[in-house]
Parts: sequence; C-alpha cells; structure tokens
Amino acid sequence: DNVGHVIMHLVRPLGCGSCCCPCCLHQMEVQAPPGKTIGYVTQEWHPFIPKFSIQNEKQETVLKVKGPCLAFSCFGDVNFDVVSLDESSIVGKISKQWSGIIRECLTDTDNFGIQFPVDLDVKIKAVLLGACLLVDFMYFEHNSGGAHGGAWRML
Repeated sequence: DNVGHVIMHLVRPLGCGSCCCPCCLHQMEVQAPPGKTIGYVTQEWHPFIPKFSIQNEKQETVLKVKGPCLAFSCFGDVNFDVVSLDESSIVGKISKQWSGIIRECLTDTDNFGIQFPVDLDVKIKAVLLGACLLVDFMYFEHNSGGAHGGAWRML
C-alpha cells in the first residue's frame, strides 16, 4: 500500500506444466493480508489448452480460466477467457497485450489487462490478479522456462 505494508502474498510451490505429466500441476495460494488465505488458482490438466480453476478460501471452484491452444502473441493480444463453472459463458478475460515488435523481441516486459464483472467478490478479484501473474510466469517469462515462445512449451 502507500505506506509500504504488504497487502497480498502469493504462494506458488514448484509445479510441472507439461502436457504429458498431469501430476504436480501448478497451484497458487492467494493471501490477503499475508497469512490469511482468500483463494487459490489451480491448474487443470488438459493436453493442449491452458485451464485453471479460480477457487475461494474453501477451495470451491467459483470460476474457470481457459486459454488459447497456442499462447504466444504474433502481432496481437493473447486472451485467456474467464468463464462460468460450466464454461458456457465468458464473464471476463486476462489479456497479454501486444506491445509492439521491438518491445516484444528485445525486452522481457509485458502488459496485461484483466476484465471481470463489477459486482464480483473483491477476494475473487484478487485471486484473478494472482491468476494473471501465474499465466505470465508459466507462458510468457524467459526465466520460467517459458519465454515469449511459451506455446512451444505446451506442445
């Protein structure tokens, strides 16, 4: 916050995101304030599509996040849809926004946007922020083994 207090803590144990290995999938615990769990982001196994469950503090799934088959940007945004439990309606999205050829090729900086319903519980909004960071780490960061060509990691 404005006075330097930590307001949110994200806990992510080691996980394996390989499409061939459904054990040890990624999970992130979201704490706000630190020490008080408000929700979880849990990777769901799928051989081709990135999928995550957005869970409340009781580990009950309230929303899902569904990504594209190839999660890399080629002159455009990469959208991960926030969907209802039955995946029948889109209620929001997490977008890795295209920032131009120079910035995409020569830097490791990315811009993300999150859209969700205004009336969504503030705790779930914070968990979606955690989901955005997990998506960035898993599919777009060089140091995670992903890189901007993170789609090749998924195949």
